[in-house]
Amino acid sequence: MGRHRTQAVTLSDVARRAGVSVATASKALNDRAQVAAATRQRVLQAASELSFQPNALARGLIVGRTRTIGLLTDELGGRFSIPILLGAENALGNEQMSVLLCDARGDAIRRQHYIRTLLARRVDGFIVLGDSNDIRPSLTREIPVPVVYVYGESTDPGDFSLLADDEGGARLAVEHLVALGRRRIAHVTGPHGYRAARDRATGMRAVLAEHGLSLAGTDPLFGEWSQRWGRHAARMLLSAEPSIDAIFCGNDQIATGVSQTLLDLGRRIPDDVAIVGYDNWEDFATDCRPPLTTVDLNLEQLGATAVEHLFAALDGTPSAGVVRQPCRLVIRESTVPTTVPQPRPAEPTA
Repeated sequence: MGRHRTQAVTLSDVARRAGVSVATASKALNDRAQVAAATRQRVLQAASELSFQPNALARGLIVGRTRTIGLLTDELGGRFSIPILLGAENALGNEQMSVLLCDARGDAIRRQHYIRTLLARRVDGFIVLGDSNDIRPSLTREIPVPVVYVYGESTDPGDFSLLADDEGGARLAVEHLVALGRRRIAHVTGPHGYRAARDRATGMRAVLAEHGLSLAGTDPLFGEWSQRWGRHAARMLLSAEPSIDAIFCGNDQIATGVSQTLLDLGRRIPDDVAIVGYDNWEDFATDCRPPLTTVDLNLEQLGATAVEHLFAALDGTPSAGVVRQPCRLVIRESTVPTTVPQPRPAEPTA
């Protein structure tokens, strides 16, 4: 009698069909070197004929792995963590890896509990996700498997940390404004205590200095990551520096608030004042009036790249140090109008 349709095909069935032992069939399916080429082909043919689906956990145990990765975050519901986690999960899924996700919510005791829990599940490695692209304490000594830090720099230079290049992203924004002929450029950003805010201000100053320009308003305006702060800062800037022709904002929420104030005061965007935001948070960037030119952090790619480095570490070639992934500029109507006015014809000469 033939096999019942719902009965699972086992490794023993494959071995029997190929005429080899179960151990040899296992080695052939896991591409071990001890199996002759002809035997391996016979086993693979048998597996194909039987539509054999190997058990991932059992296969992992043979090579000392469970094909499971632990993702440890402090900000599961945050603006930045979800795209990074999606990028990581997609990359892991493409390699038929499973994911165990834990949210420590910034609590050290909860974090230690989750580390122990994930290790008890025998995860092959960890991806530790920061919440602010800032420096964070290393956890590597407590974790006996490879660890990759993403959107947060470990305090241990021997660890591998993958960050968004905030300084480079700011350079893209300000170079764009300078290329458009803007010369009185101001900067409104978030709290000075955030490394991202400081790095973006540094990148802006560097570009202005390279072009022999000074920052309008003399200093960056540090405040909150909010529309309210953007509205308030814009009024202060225009009162003190009416000649401002561009404002680079530390995030899209601030830029939206700046835009609201400019329009309330009768300034045309971008004709009178161009605006660039940061983060490419579409809820703000595309709904802003007009839609915002902004810097995209490439967060999903950040997650996928973290997985690539974790795989390399699992294969015995770990990385160390800090890598900053480039950002990209997304140009919309807040800097470049949809219809560019044509230049006036030259005056006739006598």
